[in-house]
Amino acid sequence: LADTLNGILISGGDILRHDNGNEKVQHIMATGGIIPSDLFEEIVVPFLSRPELHGKPLILSEVGRIQGEEQVIMRATQHTGHPTKLVILLTLTEDEVWRRFEASQASHDRGERADDNKNVLQTRLDKFRDKVVPVLDFYRAQNLLVEIDGSLPPEQVTQEIFNCLLACANK
Repeated sequence: LADTLNGILISGGDILRHDNGNEKVQHIMATGGIIPSDLFEEIVVPFLSRPELHGKPLILSEVGRIQGEEQVIMRATQHTGHPTKLVILLTLTEDEVWRRFEASQASHDRGERADDNKNVLQTRLDKFRDKVVPVLDFYRAQNLLVEIDGSLPPEQVTQEIFNCLLACANK
């Protein structure tokens, strides 16, 4: 997606791991915790202001999804010249999340990360229900949210994303 759009894919984890000198952030991440919104804002605005991002479309993954972050990311993207145009939610059942986690563990395709374990994943799923689901209503009210079935084959998910981007561009 990023290559096709000549853009840059950035995950929330990329942004937070980039600030690896911040021990508080690293501890929160390693234990599956949620970074407080004020700390998130201190990190995300400078990150999105980096010169190599200027003028490029940004595809942000897992950014602005926690209650409090949505306002931060809207301000940060606007302030840094990357206004938010679309929020895509790939939906999965919890059973599918666990199936994919087990497959990932078996294939060792994510390297050695302290936050890749069952307890951290369960914590994140619990926090998703509590902290993320309410944010979806915010994006829905802004007419930014599009939901795509993430259990579809990857090629079909990609096509659905492109269809949404094309529809957004033609508005």
